[in-house]
Amino acid sequence: MFARFGRGCVIVALVLSTGAHWAALQTVAWTAMLATNFRAYSLSEAVIRTFDGKHPCSLCRAVAAGQKSERKSESLPPVQKFECLPLQVTFFLVAPSDFELMPGSDTFATIRFLEPPTPPPRRCFV
Repeated sequence: MFARFGRGCVIVALVLSTGAHWAALQTVAWTAMLATNFRAYSLSEAVIRTFDGKHPCSLCRAVAAGQKSERKSESLPPVQKFECLPLQVTFFLVAPSDFELMPGSDTFATIRFLEPPTPPPRRCFV
């Protein structure tokens, strides 16, 4: 139950974030306009009148206004960065007074070569 609800919420969020809801509303508007124009005009004239853009219906105007307002809200002013002037810092690396170089160790010489232990006897597969 909760998995279906979660998937549904994700799908709705993806549709809204990509703007597919405007395409779906525009498709509904064009279908309604085509059906209305087909009652009064021939098929070719109804298609031309529906898709020419000169005769928008109220839903087409609402979709256009919604898309326009969504584009305006997406354009945010650029973020101004806070810049600090670089400070003139001078530093020196000083070795400690009681520094002693440690002798290097030869790790290869300390490895002991031992024979590997013999594996336990294995049974034959029957």
